[in-house]
Amino acid sequence: MKKHLLGLALATAAAVSAHAQTTTRIVVPFAPGGAQDVIGRFLAEKLAPKLGNTVIVENKAGAGGVIAADAVAKAAPDGHTILLATGGAISIAPHLNAKLPYDARKDFASVAMVADTPMTLGVRTQSPFKTVADVLKEAKANPGKVSYASTGNGTISHLTGELLAQTAGVQLLHVPYRGAAPAVTDLLGGQVAMIVTSSASIDPMVEDGRARVLATFTKGKLANLKNPPTMAEATGFKGLEVPVWVGLLVPSKTPAAMVEKLSAAINEVCKSPETAQRFAGLGATVSCGNSKELDRVIAEDYDRWGKVIKQGGIKGE
Repeated sequence: MKKHLLGLALATAAAVSAHAQTTTRIVVPFAPGGAQDVIGRFLAEKLAPKLGNTVIVENKAGAGGVIAADAVAKAAPDGHTILLATGGAISIAPHLNAKLPYDARKDFASVAMVADTPMTLGVRTQSPFKTVADVLKEAKANPGKVSYASTGNGTISHLTGELLAQTAGVQLLHVPYRGAAPAVTDLLGGQVAMIVTSSASIDPMVEDGRARVLATFTKGKLANLKNPPTMAEATGFKGLEVPVWVGLLVPSKTPAAMVEKLSAAINEVCKSPETAQRFAGLGATVSCGNSKELDRVIAEDYDRWGKVIKQGGIKGE
């Protein structure tokens, strides 16, 4: 009986060990319920049968994504820990925090790009601003008086507004909030003149007629927002296309063969019609790309925000 129990215990331990080794974690740097979390859970569900193992989502919110990024940077490089990354912890934080616990450019290997969550410049319906030209004219006449809300200091929302101001040669008044919800509330209440936020955040207000989008920081039109002009069309300026990318990264020493396997599986999911439909419901667009394409996007993002932060004298909190 003792031998039988011992054998059973060993078999159970082996099974648990095997399960642990074949469970892939997608670490999401945001709380459950947001667009990125939903994207992560959708990918986990669709990747599991393609990888032949369990795929779970682990939420590690806080510090603008730094906590999650650090956890993945220090994880075993076996392909079973993946970061659902955005620019916050990878291409922005290094310029705002000289003491990051990881090296954003050396501690990760790109796997695949999956989505873009487009940024917009919006106003409430009653706003006197009908076009971006109206905004810039007022900003030039009254430097530092035209306000825009962002989702927080040093966020992509803040920096995109600053990019517009720097490119147009005007001074805008930045008003940071703790997230999109309170920023939108004050926009609709008239406490701030404009908001720079994602398509997903402003879409419901556009849909019910409480807000208008003056322009999008994108290459193409966004039909869900009633086809406002792109910022390039609205201003004539170049360099105002801002990809708010969502990509997947793994620890830098992950074997190339594993990275290629993950990349192939993720791109297969990314290119399915179901994925495009699911992402559209979140205010995101599908932006499938392999590891080299994600490398390029991150490098461009890193340089863009480094210049904006330096020129604007922006400091981290």
